[in-house]
Amino acid sequence: MNPDKRVELLRRSPLLVALEPKELRELADLAVEHCFAPGEFIFWEGDPPEWFYIVERGKVKMLKLSSSGKEFIIAVFGSGEMFGEVAVFDNAPYPASAQATGETCVLGIRREDFLGFLGRNPSLSLKIINVLGGRLRDAHNRLRDLAGERVEQRLASILLMLYSKLGPNLPFTRQEIAAMAGTTTET
Repeated sequence: MNPDKRVELLRRSPLLVALEPKELRELADLAVEHCFAPGEFIFWEGDPPEWFYIVERGKVKMLKLSSSGKEFIIAVFGSGEMFGEVAVFDNAPYPASAQATGETCVLGIRREDFLGFLGRNPSLSLKIINVLGGRLRDAHNRLRDLAGERVEQRLASILLMLYSKLGPNLPFTRQEIAAMAGTTTET
């Protein structure tokens, strides 16, 4: 991906939209493109937090595996969305695995480069806190749904969230949607 296209992708990110062109160019110069085949893992839960990512094209699902091997999908990210930043900020291993759901390309920015960029652009830190706060709120809502809602309600909530984020054509199997709702296809 050429530098101008990297800048354009970064500009589409809600988190980075307010950056000046010079700042976007600086961040784009730090980014490295990585492409993944369907089902390939970008990182595994427990890996050291070396990179922060922005989806260029395709979709990435964040998932955790139970001790019995059951997959639970925590979040899905599409073009322009960031992932992996939580581990980058707290310098702890990635709390979940990230997997490409189809042909997927992401821009990766090394942890130390991104933290240096934030140090030079402190106003971006507030935007990141805002985004992470929204994700925390979503996680609380999902936890409430998983703990207290019937399967039908959980599925409806997941489908509405996916529809608002991705539109009517959902690129997920029944098994993946069930994993997002904390259930099985048989249910």
